[in-house]
Amino acid sequence: MADPKGFLTTPRETAPTRPVEERKQDWNEVYVPGGLLPIITKQAGRCMDCGIPFCHNGCPLGNLIPEWNDYAYREDWQAASERLHATNNFPEFTGRLCPAPCESACVLGINQPAVTIKNVEVTIIDKAWDSGDVTPQPPERLSGKTVAVIGSGPAGLAAAQQLTRAGHTVAVYERADRIGGLLRYGIPEFKMEKRHINRRIEQMRAEGTKFRTGAQVGTDIDGAKLRLRYDAVVIAAGATQARDLPAPGRELKGIYQAMEYLPLSNKVQEGDFVTPPVTAEGKHVVVIGGGDTGADCVGTAHRQGAASVTQLEIMPRPSDDRPAHQPWPTMPMTYKVTSAHEEGGERVYAVNTVKFEGDEDGNVKALHLIEVVFEDGNFVPQPGTEKVIPAELVTLAMGFTGTDQKNGLIEQLGLELDARGNIARDGAYATNVDGVFVAGDAGRGQSLIVWAIAEGRSAARAVDRFLTGTSTLPAPIRPTDRPLTV
Repeated sequence: MADPKGFLTTPRETAPTRPVEERKQDWNEVYVPGGLLPIITKQAGRCMDCGIPFCHNGCPLGNLIPEWNDYAYREDWQAASERLHATNNFPEFTGRLCPAPCESACVLGINQPAVTIKNVEVTIIDKAWDSGDVTPQPPERLSGKTVAVIGSGPAGLAAAQQLTRAGHTVAVYERADRIGGLLRYGIPEFKMEKRHINRRIEQMRAEGTKFRTGAQVGTDIDGAKLRLRYDAVVIAAGATQARDLPAPGRELKGIYQAMEYLPLSNKVQEGDFVTPPVTAEGKHVVVIGGGDTGADCVGTAHRQGAASVTQLEIMPRPSDDRPAHQPWPTMPMTYKVTSAHEEGGERVYAVNTVKFEGDEDGNVKALHLIEVVFEDGNFVPQPGTEKVIPAELVTLAMGFTGTDQKNGLIEQLGLELDARGNIARDGAYATNVDGVFVAGDAGRGQSLIVWAIAEGRSAARAVDRFLTGTSTLPAPIRPTDRPLTV
């Protein structure tokens, strides 16, 4: 235990952010550089000796949270980093991007603000990088076995790193021009600067992992032939089939999927463009979808100089406090104000898009909306609530429906799909094809980064056992496990 009275004497204090008008002028992370370190030891001291640490169960990775909280409180940063890495390959990713189901499950959170677990986590790993405690861990010997990992998002990277450290020769195939998947091109720079990905890639290269960019398996490379070249294949290609909105006028110019819009601003930061081919500058922007991806579109539009930003959500506004039907330690659906929302714009709930209206040149210029009420599983329009709002750039951020079934990979390998459009698998992450495994969103469906890393680690152990008959990699979670959510 850290401070025996910390949870009684120390109030919750979260990471300070830079002023809104300052951070809207650049693409750097919104947090004050180094702003956490002065307060983090006291915050770690709020972790209580709760007997049964429900945060372990709330975290899909099973992070040893009380242990590294104790080390952080005592300022033993090297030991804290070791305990953090024992369960998580990339804590600098989760510490910035995870919605922290661990905090929802924190025992202190029953009747007080939870421990700032996420802030402690990111401080530990940033301190470890600054101190040189994060080093390559190449295997002592090679197994002679080869593995191909398809996809370089968090699931693919976690699987690749674990399998490389187990002694296998691993090659990661990525269809984009850079490694990182949605971490690279789906997450805006202001949420996570890409230098964090770059240094992990260099660590993995030093450990022996090989990377192949611009290589789409199923199109550029035949999936069946790839399987013949390797002793095992891990599919970690994500759930990239975006949900569409088939309303009248959808064909108008100026309407984009979020993953058509967001990567372009990231490519500007990478130096590929001076200005993005699609920009919100001077335009009335409407973001359809109230989740994290929608918030990313909001923050991006602010930085591009949008005239106005409106975010629409078909569901009613969540409550500020934990709903009674979502009791502790589940992860509740509550009203969230992200850094992007702090920067401006309007959020409109319980509305549905009736149609897109265009101008004489075929560009979208307005959205026709109607208020809805959710009754018996249906969204019921409310007569007399129709309205029209200006919209010169529309982004669709309504989630994803499954893995890509158009590029040929599923057919070439003869993979079976489940009822939700994901690649079917058993309790050991194995598909119906011998030697082919699936991890992350491709098998689970759209989920959290922390689940992707957890599944990548677990799939790696399954592959290791398949190749060698045994494994010393950490015991897996099961694909049928579910987080503490409702």
